[in-house]
Order: sequence, then structure tokens, then C-alpha cells
Amino acid sequence: MSEDGGVIIYTSGMGARMSRTIVTTASLSAVASASRLMPVRMLGTAGAPVNLYGLHDDEMVSMLKEWGQPKFRAKQLKSWLYDAPAVTHIDEMTNLPKALRAKLVEHTTLGEMSVAHQQESNDGTRKRLWQCHDDALIESVLMPYADNRRTACISSQVGCAMGCTFCATGQMGFKRDLTETEIFEQAARFAAELREKDERLSNVVFMGMGEPFRNYDAVLGAARRIMTDLGIGARHITISTVGLVPQIRRFADEGLEVKLAISLHESTDEKRSSIMPVNRRWKLEELIDACHYYVQQSGRRITFEWALISGTNDDAATAKRLAALLRGLKCHVNLIPLNPTRGFDGRPSSLPNAEAFIKVLESNGIPATVRVRRGIDIDAGCGQLADSASKELAIKKITSRDRRRAS
Repeated sequence: MSEDGGVIIYTSGMGARMSRTIVTTASLSAVASASRLMPVRMLGTAGAPVNLYGLHDDEMVSMLKEWGQPKFRAKQLKSWLYDAPAVTHIDEMTNLPKALRAKLVEHTTLGEMSVAHQQESNDGTRKRLWQCHDDALIESVLMPYADNRRTACISSQVGCAMGCTFCATGQMGFKRDLTETEIFEQAARFAAELREKDERLSNVVFMGMGEPFRNYDAVLGAARRIMTDLGIGARHITISTVGLVPQIRRFADEGLEVKLAISLHESTDEKRSSIMPVNRRWKLEELIDACHYYVQQSGRRITFEWALISGTNDDAATAKRLAALLRGLKCHVNLIPLNPTRGFDGRPSSLPNAEAFIKVLESNGIPATVRVRRGIDIDAGCGQLADSASKELAIKKITSRDRRRAS
């Protein structure tokens, strides 16, 4: 309740940003039915707790002010979330007054996603299966590198509607979009855990489950929070898309230095359409034209992702067609030997074939490299997220846990 007897509500807007509104009790039902309101969360015993990772700075200040707390408490609270090693309970925030901690315990939560399952690869890559508030399952990956980079690969949707035949996420179909907070929380939780080891999350790539540009506003909102709250520079963030032309043009006009990657994989419309249904909507000519527009507007180099499939798209003739397609475009080609998935019978190219492919591209003025494959032994590689094995393990774990709670 506010001082005037009104009810304080937090309404979830675009990208799950929370806004604070005060209405009288008598008018609450009318306000809730207004078309401008999204689902409502109320601070109180009857309402769901507010996810602290979902609060922007001004919202955190407003919430604490309503509780009679000075403005600097918001800075202290934010420091626990984004500067300190991971805390698992509000009571660990020892520089906050005991009464405030009690209020936070009652009305807020440190994240809304729980770890359903986790695997670690022989190369140190960690794949995590998250259980969302509605029991939806998503995966994200943390990759360590010898040069001290720590890269999080995060998801933007539960499943994917793009239907790329070689991708495990595409094979599982689309469930729902993730909110801005669910996307951001994946990176924030990894960052907090790394701080426990005096390490730092240095890079974030939107290359997990889902098509980021089909959830454009939530993804851009999360990317901005990764920059402001986690302190990761725009040039260390990459958003990947299968080629949604209108969104590529919109992204070009954003004025951000966030990197853009295009999943390309074939050099003719016929072949690309056979493995990537999006190409039936936007042909290669339209896609490449949008890429030129992006480079022209941003001045930045664009990356093209190319899964090398043995005997399919790894020959010299294909490399020459690709070079012709990209001629005059400020770009780089990332070659990735195909990662196996259960729903696609293609095989990865050999290293000699990959090297020969690079030579053809480079002889035609197109720079290219073979990306280091990571986490393949735990299905954490590009295109492997949400494979059924990890989901089955998680479901067994969740079912066993629920049975223990019921007994």
C-alpha cells in the first residue's frame, strides 16, 4: 500500500521492463483491464515476488524509496547483484539493514530460473539447462578460452520457429519468446559465478536457442543491460540471425556497436532454401542487400557463419560462389565443421577440406577462419542446444525432485 491507500503495482512492459504505478484500491480492477497494461505483479503477500534481475536502476530506486530507504541503498543492492561474487540468499548482503533484507526476502527473488541440469566438457565448456518459472527448459553455455576470455552463449527463445534442418533447436519447434529479464539473467548469473573465481565474463553471444531477431525488443533490451549492468562493451557482444531482412535493416539504424553475425551456410537460393526455410521468404539477393545496408550504416564488419557439411557445401565450386556473393562486402566468414544432431544425418567436413575452402575464399579477397569447436562431447556446440538427451536428463531430475517434495 502507498501512503494514500493506493496499491503499488509493477506492470511488465516491452521486454519485461517493470514500471511502477499507484492506483486506488477501488480502481484497481479497471486499471488492470486497460489495454495498455501487461500482466501485473503486486508487491505484497498475494503477489509474485519481483525478480531483482528484472529491475532497471530507476525501478530499483523507486521500489526502495517506497519502502522508506535512502537512494544509496539501490547502489548497494546493485553492487551485490553485479559487482560481488554470486550470493544465493538476500541475507548474505551484509551491508544492508536487517529490516531491509527481511523486506527483500519477503517481496523479491534473486532470479527466476533454476538450474535443472549441468554438464561440463573435457575442454572446460559448461552447458546449463535452466528451468523457467513456467517449467519451460532452455540451455545456455559458458566457454573458457586459454587467453582468459570467458564467453556466454545465451538463448532468446524456448525452441525456434526457423526450422533449420541441421539445428537441434530448430528440430524441437517453437514454444515461446523469453522475456528481456530471462535473457539477461542467463548472462548475469554466469557473470556472478565467474566473480567467485576472480574471473570476468568478457563476451556474450546471442547464439543459443531461438532466433534473436524474432524476439527483437527483448534481445536488444537484454543486450543494453549486459552493457550497462555487467559492464561488457558492445564490441564484445554478438547477435546472430538466420537472415530476417527487415530486422537487419532496423538493427543497422540502432547506432549500436554490437556485432552482427548471419547464419548463411549455402550460396544458392535452391540449396539454402532446402536447409533454411527462411530463405523462401527472403532470398539471398535481399539478404545480401540488407547486409550491405548494415555495413554502410554502421561502418562495422559483418560475420557470416558457415557450417561445413561434408560433400554438401565444402567444395571449391561452392567456395567460389560464396566469394562472388560476398564480393565488395566488409565481412569475415566463420567456418564451423558441422556439429552432429539427432535429426540431421550430415557429417562434418574434414580439416583438409576446411583449409582448402579457406584458400579459395582468401584468394578471392574474402577473409575466413575455422572456428574452434567447443563442448561437442556434451552437445554444447553451435546448433546442438536443446538436444533431447539433456532434456530427458533434466525431466528425470525434476520428476525425482517433485516426488521427494510430495512425499
